[in-house]
Amino acid sequence: MTADALDPVPASGGQGQRVLDLLDKAIDAQSALVRKNIARARQRNPEATPAQVIRSLERMYVSALTGTGAAVGGTAAAPGVGTGVALALTAGETFSSLELSALFALSVAEVHGVPIDEIERRRTIVMGIMLGGSGSATISKVAERTGQHWGRQIVAKVPVETLRQINKILGKNFITKYGTKQGIIVLGRVAPFGIGAVIGGGANAAIGSLTVRSSRRAFGPAPEAWPLPAPDATSGSESPQG
Repeated sequence: MTADALDPVPASGGQGQRVLDLLDKAIDAQSALVRKNIARARQRNPEATPAQVIRSLERMYVSALTGTGAAVGGTAAAPGVGTGVALALTAGETFSSLELSALFALSVAEVHGVPIDEIERRRTIVMGIMLGGSGSATISKVAERTGQHWGRQIVAKVPVETLRQINKILGKNFITKYGTKQGIIVLGRVAPFGIGAVIGGGANAAIGSLTVRSSRRAFGPAPEAWPLPAPDATSGSESPQG
């Protein structure tokens, strides 16, 4: 658990709150892996520009999300697998997809230099990107700021108290939109063997592509260069006299 322990986003109880609890759990689990994820995207080309790294992050995310959906869809629809087991598998995959989406959104924010050290900012970034146009509209309205690229212009600058207000609304919208999508996908995954894999992988690929486009709108063009490393605190010390 991170130092800033998660305080669940206020929302309606029951199934909706469970969705938000899963989201918070996914954000918490992936926040510590952001820099490792960026390092992985730079492995093949350590000299890659921020724009190239973001493209690698996008490909990694869509590929992983598609593969997870297809694998679970095929297994859930295999002969002899009951509907109860199929639904249990899908519930586990839902958490995996949330983790992948949280890791992707926070990694892109890190490359753009947007601070992600506070839980409310992480929530706004992840939910805002996953909700697409409706998420960006909510953020701009509540923050009372307009302009392109809300990820840089709003999330990095507005007070945490304002972000809490934004996240209350985003949380309710997330339950409605994400829950509806997952409900449709769940029904598809218990289809006859073979069809479930196609539906599972195809649905996740579509969700991944939408998330990628949303992240591009949220942050805009990538920085031209990586930030310079912080100066060594000991480098400016005077040499011993003697």
